[in-house]
Amino acid sequence: MPHLGKTELNVFGLCLGANVFGWTADESQSFAVLDAYAEAGGNFIDTADTYMRPNMGVSETIIGRWMAERGNRDDIVLATKVGSEGGLSAENIASRVEGSLQRLQTDRIDLYYAHKDDGSLPVGETLRAFDALVRDGKVRHIAASNTTPERLRASLELSWREGLAEYVALQPHYNLVERAGYERDYAPIVAEHDLACLPYYGLAKGFLTGKYRPGGPAVDSPRASGALAYLDARGERVLAALDSVATGRAAPVPAVALAWLSAQPGVVAPIASARSVEQLEALLPAVGLKLSDEELAMLTEASS
Repeated sequence: MPHLGKTELNVFGLCLGANVFGWTADESQSFAVLDAYAEAGGNFIDTADTYMRPNMGVSETIIGRWMAERGNRDDIVLATKVGSEGGLSAENIASRVEGSLQRLQTDRIDLYYAHKDDGSLPVGETLRAFDALVRDGKVRHIAASNTTPERLRASLELSWREGLAEYVALQPHYNLVERAGYERDYAPIVAEHDLACLPYYGLAKGFLTGKYRPGGPAVDSPRASGALAYLDARGERVLAALDSVATGRAAPVPAVALAWLSAQPGVVAPIASARSVEQLEALLPAVGLKLSDEELAMLTEASS
């Protein structure tokens, strides 16, 4: 298993996104997906304290119950987030971490994200609050998501200067059809600071599963409108390239899309969600699927 950046944590090459738990997957369906993921060797789960609105906290609750019933907390690298609701003030962080720990039925969070940085607070307030949690043993490592390059750099520099807990990972919006922002603005920071890149929307809201085609049948998904936004000339080129590689490799289309993402510099484990075991089975072959230079170039060119 790859190392998570500069940490001691070893993680599976596919991080299971838990945003669908309690939303499009009920508890029994979620347990089935979690069981299948663990049986395949998976150990890395990503959630947040606001998943899934309006039933905030339900995803954490389901994961907590599953770990308690299976007795496998020590086998799981658990990531959750704070700040999407209430912001990243010291007060909000200190309060909300307790709710997450209670729902997850655990005494520590392995990777705790600043979920959304609206830029309204000095980065030092957030970092000192996170540092206190690390010193108390409630959090092992911290990470960033949805922040500007400037705020990310300022945070990393302040942590180094003051000896505070520092971000070890970045969760950016990055996939085969959403490349420019990450590759231009964030990839240099990831490389400079040896951050683990853990992209969200690794399948572009489902578009890169191959389910959305010109003139194809309607897809029953609350993300369908977002996925269909990619169905333009460029999107069709990407689908054609994915189909070609998938056919040659006898691999599912979504696994090929995730394998491309895993091959990008700094990417440790793409994040993808599944509301059923069948959906998960189309993702798991991405782990260990090493695309050739020619295949990677074909996909990269199609998405350019």
